Amino acid sequence: MDNVGIKRGIVIKDDWPGYSLDLFTYPEHYHEDIESVYIPHGVIMDRIERLSRYIVDDFGDNNIMVLCVLKGGYKFCADLVEFIKVLGRNSNKYLETRVEFIRLKSYLNDQSTEELHIIGSRDLSFLCGKVSAIVDTGKTMKALLKHVETFEPKMVKVAGLLVKRVPNMAESLTDYVGFEIPNRFVVGYALDYNEYFRDLNHICVISKTGKMKYKV
Repeated sequence: MDNVGIKRGIVIKDDWPGYSLDLFTYPEHYHEDIESVYIPHGVIMDRIERLSRYIVDDFGDNNIMVLCVLKGGYKFCADLVEFIKVLGRNSNKYLETRVEFIRLKSYLNDQSTEELHIIGSRDLSFLCGKVSAIVDTGKTMKALLKHVETFEPKMVKVAGLLVKRVPNMAESLTDYVGFEIPNRFVVGYALDYNEYFRDLNHICVISKTGKMKYKV
């Protein structure tokens, strides 16, 4: 695969309906609230393992300051860092990683907001002069990068689990892409709808019933 193909990640086509719920296990209380399993947990984990190999190869001997974007990015970040550690233990390329957190809010119900809402401290001075990897699920990346760069990190790379095909998509800002997906609202694997569905292991498509039940 060429570099462009690697950068785009696994491309999920617009007409992909997802897998039938009958093929997987999931919390029973979400039975009527999700339409399909869009990306199974095992596929997510395999893709993250591959991203970890790209990162280890690219960063060389640099230690990494990982900035995890909460809340939706916490599982992606934890699994990615763990794969990086495993690769280090099994090779001579051990990357020392520190993890810091920033919490953002970018959705109300299923609508993305344009503004960057940082909850808690906006001070990212610990990034100054550091080689940094921002780990996110793909939302609000342009605004976040602009904020991060004011603290003058030595280098910044972005790992995004999901990049949506929309105008001005964030792919060009993302160095390591898990999946390129259509503009569909998905939940699970720590991605939420008004704080629900984070406990799903798979990434799923929310149903109309689910949107109405948990709407605020």
